[in-house]
Amino acid sequence: MANPWAGEVEILLDGKPHVARLTLGALAELEAGLAAGSLLDLVERFEGGRFSSRDVLALVVAGLRGGGWPGTAADLMTAEIGGGPVAAARAAAELLARAFALPEAG
Repeated sequence: MANPWAGEVEILLDGKPHVARLTLGALAELEAGLAAGSLLDLVERFEGGRFSSRDVLALVVAGLRGGGWPGTAADLMTAEIGGGPVAAARAAAELLARAFALPEAG
């Protein structure tokens, strides 16, 4: 089970739950793989609803790899994501939000 307080998001791949999170290494890998722009540009695209399927794929792969998944983008392209493209986009947005959210004051 994913722990949202640790920045984790659960993603179903081929019916099996996986924990995804954007660790520093996953963020660096994501940034290196972006064709244009920076992570800030990516966040702005998601906030404005202007993200692409490539953005979603890159975020989901980076998050899964940050959670310990050994796969690649090619592996994800042949996997069934629980909830389909809409769930994948939602998971990508949650990964970004949780990676850059400040802890709530308590």
